[in-house]
Amino acid sequence: MKTIVLGGGVIGVASAYYLCQHGCDVTVIEREPDVALSTSFGNAGVIAPGYVTPWAAPGMPAKILKYLFKPASPLIFRPTFDPAQWRWIARWLRECELERFRVNKQRMQRIAYYSRECLHEFRGRHPFDYGRSQGYLQLFRSEYDVELAQPALAVLRDAGIVHREVSAAQCVEIEPGLRWARQAPLSGLYLPNDEAGDCARFTRELRAICERNGVCFRFDTRVASLDVQGGAARGVRIESERGHETLPADAVVVALGVDSAPLLAALGVKVPLYPVKGYSATLPITDEEKAPRAALMDESLKTAITRFGNNLRVAGTAELGNRQTTLREQALQTLMKVLADWFPYAANPTSAQFWVGRRPMTPDGAPLLGPSGVDNLWLNLGHGSTGWTMSMGSGRVVADLIVQRKPEIDLEGLTLARYRK
Repeated sequence: MKTIVLGGGVIGVASAYYLCQHGCDVTVIEREPDVALSTSFGNAGVIAPGYVTPWAAPGMPAKILKYLFKPASPLIFRPTFDPAQWRWIARWLRECELERFRVNKQRMQRIAYYSRECLHEFRGRHPFDYGRSQGYLQLFRSEYDVELAQPALAVLRDAGIVHREVSAAQCVEIEPGLRWARQAPLSGLYLPNDEAGDCARFTRELRAICERNGVCFRFDTRVASLDVQGGAARGVRIESERGHETLPADAVVVALGVDSAPLLAALGVKVPLYPVKGYSATLPITDEEKAPRAALMDESLKTAITRFGNNLRVAGTAELGNRQTTLREQALQTLMKVLADWFPYAANPTSAQFWVGRRPMTPDGAPLLGPSGVDNLWLNLGHGSTGWTMSMGSGRVVADLIVQRKPEIDLEGLTLARYRK
């Protein structure tokens, strides 16, 4: 079966890998000169199925208002005249109710835990280094943070997910580098089975494996439109240095992140995606003893600090506003404040390399996998800030559907059907 995957981020390359494993003839189309150069490039790198949480959560609207005018904020809201922004916000507000939150979080955890199983199985067959570390520690600065975390903790308990609520002293036992922190955490939550790794590095290695197995990558190539005839996708119209071409296909997978929405809208397929921008800083470690061992999350400022070998990645901030990938000083200051508070001597702040990416977020947090409503056209998008966590499982599910295999997990609530009710 001739298949085309649109998008060379971790979601698209994982889709290509599993399609290839099923014996498909696979071509990946990517506008950048290599894989993982957009949203997959500078993310936090955390693979935390136990932590995956919808941005639409109880108390979140109030938290946005609380931080609206503070200099260090995990949330930046820039109102625009874009009707799509306000439609997305209206849907998002409806999903902030407790019962909706519980349903959405359970859906996200279902695909996230399956994805981690797929990753571990893959790693058993293809062992390589991608800066992996084990364990994930959430730090609470205040009682307010602990209060906001209670719905998520209840879901962890109900699902039987291994976790430990820990004291400030126990946080330091888990991460000794916190001895040099400029303040002590009030308490923490430790998820020992969660992990982290460099998503971009992993995706490049996965590309090499795909290529060795016959997958073709077309870089510096833009998707102009989808070729749909008689209600079915027949191929993809592309623009590259070679000019304009139409590539025929038996199946097309759309994994273009936020750029998927306008491409699909031209066919009458509406997906409620909006870019919520995230920022990161990457710095070389200068003092091993005073640096973290694995991955942490500042729950108050929603900023992660992750160790990748000799480098630190500080990533966070959710900016809902314009669609441009421009660095905003306020967001960068928040990242550096979090690093200075918890690990002030781990790295030199002047060495920071900053990045901003557009997370393709749905109002309820869960991704959109599977049928698009157009025959032969499949979706693998809307993973928000958890694309790395959900990548391998999402790729496998979509590949299974394309070759008419029954997926190994229940897809209820993970397809476009939930928005058509």
